[in-house]
Amino acid sequence: MKVLVPVKRVIDYNVKVRVRRDGEGVDLANVKMSMNPFDEIAVEEAIRLKEAQKADEVIAISIGVKQNQETLRTALAMGADRAILIVAADDVHTDIEPLAVAKLLKAAIDREQPGLVICGKQAIDNDMNATGQMLAALLGWPQATFASGLDVDADGASVTREVDGGLQVVRVGLPAIVTVDLRLNEPRYASLPNIMRAKRKPMDELTPDDLGVDVTPRLNILSTREPEGRAAGVKVASVDELVEKLRDEAGVI
Repeated sequence: MKVLVPVKRVIDYNVKVRVRRDGEGVDLANVKMSMNPFDEIAVEEAIRLKEAQKADEVIAISIGVKQNQETLRTALAMGADRAILIVAADDVHTDIEPLAVAKLLKAAIDREQPGLVICGKQAIDNDMNATGQMLAALLGWPQATFASGLDVDADGASVTREVDGGLQVVRVGLPAIVTVDLRLNEPRYASLPNIMRAKRKPMDELTPDDLGVDVTPRLNILSTREPEGRAAGVKVASVDELVEKLRDEAGVI
């Protein structure tokens, strides 16, 4: 069984994001970029399935600019077998919308015919949390989202999800889409020998035209601004004053 893992190149989670002076997006000049943390967990889970002999091949795929090669090499160094890069933009500030990403992934899946697709539940740059669900709808495949546990066997997959009331176990048939949460596993570090081997692993390069997909944006971002600073709190002298402020000023009771 093939396992396909989409990975996205995002601003490293340790970097403080700054808005450009013109308000037309986020400043990416000289900013450290890395693999989306949720996607890193997805790659780790796919590699563990292969190590458990429940998968034959792990394919990492990324959509965006040429620089996404670096992100794919990280996935290859972790243990993925090969990679696919779909060059869908020339400018690093261009973010491909979730629906376009889902359509490109569907076209790639039609070519590769994987038995399982493991995605991060969301990207930390836009927090859309939509690509996995859209992909399942386009493919007509079952989906299990926010996985904190995954067990794959010959008949399907059992996915543990964290819900408000505790844990929920969902059973899906294969092929299926699974989106993963933070508590699923702890991603491994790529060793230096594996980083060197990753340079020799195959990486195919495609374009949206090769796959017959239109990635024209459907949304226009009018402006980007940083959130307002949090106002200082106030001290109250009594419970009655607290209730009055909650009722009259905050409007929460």
